[in-house]
Amino acid sequence: MRDTAKQFLSFGAVGVGGLIVDTAVLYVCLYGLGLGFYGGRVVSYLAAATFTWAMNRRFTFTAAQNGPAFRQWLTFLAANGIGAVVNYGTYAALIAWVALVREHPALGVAAGSIAGLAFNFTASKRWVFKAD
Repeated sequence: MRDTAKQFLSFGAVGVGGLIVDTAVLYVCLYGLGLGFYGGRVVSYLAAATFTWAMNRRFTFTAAQNGPAFRQWLTFLAANGIGAVVNYGTYAALIAWVALVREHPALGVAAGSIAGLAFNFTASKRWVFKAD
């Protein structure tokens, strides 16, 4: 139980870093590339997911670094797919219905990240970074 709590805290800290990556890439996509709220969020989510996979592999689930990294990254994206749907759905709903979030998209990114956190931790621990 103690190891799981430490992993959850580490996973959460990595998630904060992912939130920063997600938000920064979203703003580049919105204001630098003109991709829009929804297309830009797909790009920013993939960037953040790649960052969080790499950091969780390195710091949170260190016992599960074996095997091909690319395969583990794909497994991470697949296993966190439901969390991604929850994350993106929360973001999209808030963008569509809350003017404050449209004015400050980072609020939607943060709300989506929190919404997907518990599922993503469980999926990552059980399926992606399962220690041999």
